[in-house]
Amino acid sequence: MNYTVYFHPDAESEMNEAAEFLDQEYPGLGTVFLTAVERAVDQIRSAPEAAQLIRGYVRRKLIVKFPYSVVYSVRDTQIRILAVAHQKRRPYYWRSRR
Repeated sequence: MNYTVYFHPDAESEMNEAAEFLDQEYPGLGTVFLTAVERAVDQIRSAPEAAQLIRGYVRRKLIVKFPYSVVYSVRDTQIRILAVAHQKRRPYYWRSRR
């Protein structure tokens, strides 16, 4: 099935802010992070039901080599990225996002 991926505006902001922070700590690491997020999203697109269910119909895909997860939901042919969340901070803060 061909899925369309949509980022919630806050999820996109979180991803970019994390990349900027990582670049400030270690130049170039933000780009590596964005590539890892892109790889995770590609894996979600090819097998959206494979990631762990964490709440209702919401799933979490871990981002390789970073303490972040892609939090998403699947509806029909749409994958909605709800958050790019740090794994150690504020669990479930994204609950109100649709």
